Amino acid sequence: MSRGGSSRLNSRSAVWIVTFVAILMNVIDADAYNCHEVRTAFQVLQVGPLSRVPETPGTDVDLLICKHKGPSCCTRKTEESYQVAVKRETLQNVQSYSSELKHLFSTHAHAFQDMFRSLLSFSQGHLSSLLEDTYSSLFHHAQPHVHQLFSSLSQYLSGANISVETTVHNFFNSIFPLVYEKLINPDMEGSLMEGSVISDCLRTTRKEVNPFGYHPALMAQELAGALGAGRQLSLALKEGLKAINATEDAGLTKDCEKNLVKMMYCSHCRGLTLFKPCMGYCLNVMRGCLASLSELDQPWRRYISLLEQLTLAVAGHHSLELALLGVRGHINEALLYARLHSPIITTMVDKVCGLSTEEPTGMLPSTSPEVTTPSVTSASSAAPTQFTSEQELKQFSHLRREFLLHLQPLKSFFMILPDLLCKGDTAVEDSTCWTGQNVKESYESRVVGTGLNAQRQNPEFKVRSMAPRLEEVKKRLDLFNQETLERFPQLEEIEDWEGFGSGKEEGSTMDCDDEDGCQSSGDGQERKSHGGVSIDSKSTGRQPEGDSSKENPSKPPPVRVIGGSPSASWLQPCSLALLFAGLGLQWMLL
Repeated sequence: MSRGGSSRLNSRSAVWIVTFVAILMNVIDADAYNCHEVRTAFQVLQVGPLSRVPETPGTDVDLLICKHKGPSCCTRKTEESYQVAVKRETLQNVQSYSSELKHLFSTHAHAFQDMFRSLLSFSQGHLSSLLEDTYSSLFHHAQPHVHQLFSSLSQYLSGANISVETTVHNFFNSIFPLVYEKLINPDMEGSLMEGSVISDCLRTTRKEVNPFGYHPALMAQELAGALGAGRQLSLALKEGLKAINATEDAGLTKDCEKNLVKMMYCSHCRGLTLFKPCMGYCLNVMRGCLASLSELDQPWRRYISLLEQLTLAVAGHHSLELALLGVRGHINEALLYARLHSPIITTMVDKVCGLSTEEPTGMLPSTSPEVTTPSVTSASSAAPTQFTSEQELKQFSHLRREFLLHLQPLKSFFMILPDLLCKGDTAVEDSTCWTGQNVKESYESRVVGTGLNAQRQNPEFKVRSMAPRLEEVKKRLDLFNQETLERFPQLEEIEDWEGFGSGKEEGSTMDCDDEDGCQSSGDGQERKSHGGVSIDSKSTGRQPEGDSSKENPSKPPPVRVIGGSPSASWLQPCSLALLFAGLGLQWMLL
């Protein structure tokens, strides 16, 4: 009896002992697997309110993204916080890289505009000094028209839809009544009032009378060619900024956001806060997320190449500087032409406007006189004083060179951006890592390439179409590239910039010296010198007669300042030195 009771007691004791041990093990296990580390990481990373992470793991949690069998430190609210945080982090990373492009484009856009304004200001002052010193009777009356001419050219260089040819011809139309009254028939001074019928007649019939010969057309052509590349450079920089701004949201879809959460935070739901995503896994997710951005690679590469070529076209042979500096010479020659052919002009004016009654003898009217203007050198057109301003002479070349150096690595920006986002602490390559499902030694799935087509094989998620907003950016870049090449077909003759250093190409007419800012830096790299190119748009006005020179079609034609007096060619280096020196003095006085 006692033995049976003792047996039942031992059996009960065993049951209680087993139950106690089981309860104890559960308590220990629950204490060992809590959400303390998850809550700490949630707080440190500033994901959201800490109340969205439970203190202990739940077992029957209905999750949408971080699904797995077993306890989880995540709830639906936790997933929502992770989704908001991962989108914010990804966009911040994208914007941190694109901000470098924005800064480069915006600062150089302002720098080039400042350069253009300085050149225009100097050229305007150069012309005003000619009028004041040589044509003093014209000076005060012509100043508003001079200001209007350079103001319009400045707007054109900034990208305004203005015709250079129309601007130049409007200038000569405006000054013709003044020239007729002050230079051709000085005895009539005071008889032509601004806004009078005869004054209006002179303005509207200037092309028919042709008082300035071919000089207005030649000036318009040279300015349109040289300023056209500068204007297109300004437009290109603005277009680049628009493209960068439009891509900053990266076109992230809901599928992308969910996969980013899975990659960055689903491991936290299991308490695995110390494991980073595998590199291959990260590349697949990022290349899928940014597939639409990667589609911009080809038009962006072409755009950057055109930007380089436009910069070189503006820099080549100082064509922009010489064209603006040549305004003074063209206007001087035009005024000399009018003075020399005053009898013919008077006859023509009498016929079309009925201004005078006297017929000059010994001269026949001609609407297109083919007379070569003799070389007349006044005090104002003599060789300018030489200035020693080496630093100022290098500043423009340094600006262009610096810009070109920065452009080179930007060509592949949209292609390598997904890979850049996986660098640093984001993912690991040769250690235990998170694969999206478990922690393993390595990522075993296939790693796909960039672009939409490659994502068809992406094991993480599929991308079937390009984001509409980014598709619009791509179309706009393609259109800009196409329009630029149509307007400036000779850009394709300029090789991509690989160096703008010392030396010169065979057959080049440009010596590259220290003043051009292309001296050797001593790094031993081979450098190429790109000759200047006359970039003429297809609507640059008529070609002056008599210019039958033929250029080698295999090489870009060098920029030449055509027209002016025969002594103008040897004055160009001096005038250019005066230009830069004057700009340098302006900067020093600011």
